Amino acid sequence: MIKPYLYIDKSKGKGRGVYTKERIPAGTRIETSPVLVLSYDDTEIVDKTKLHNYIFLWGVRETRSCIALGFCSIYNHDYNPNCEYEMDFDAETMSIITRRDIKKGEELFINYNGDVEDDSPVWFDMKRLKEDQAKSK
Repeated sequence: MIKPYLYIDKSKGKGRGVYTKERIPAGTRIETSPVLVLSYDDTEIVDKTKLHNYIFLWGVRETRSCIALGFCSIYNHDYNPNCEYEMDFDAETMSIITRRDIKKGEELFINYNGDVEDDSPVWFDMKRLKEDQAKSK
């Protein structure tokens, strides 16, 4: 299930991102999509490809990974995201839920670290990303 008001568009300095055509109230489940679960061995292989940027750690011990279908792998990262993701290991799904009211036309973000409070460094340079965004304005 992906809400019909969500769409993908270019995101300055970030490639593509997920946006909304409508206002969305806080606490709204805007997407629940299936995932393809990868074994530990498959994760090792995928980590060496471009898909590394689109997989999520999977399982209680995070020894596997998954490729989320739907729009899940297109949401961009922010340390103060307006959405969070929830994984259902039994159903093999991933959901995106708004953390606050979202304005029409706003880009939707998740924290790639999994916990919305986790400000640990991600695998790409956020400082450089901000500089690239400033140059493109």
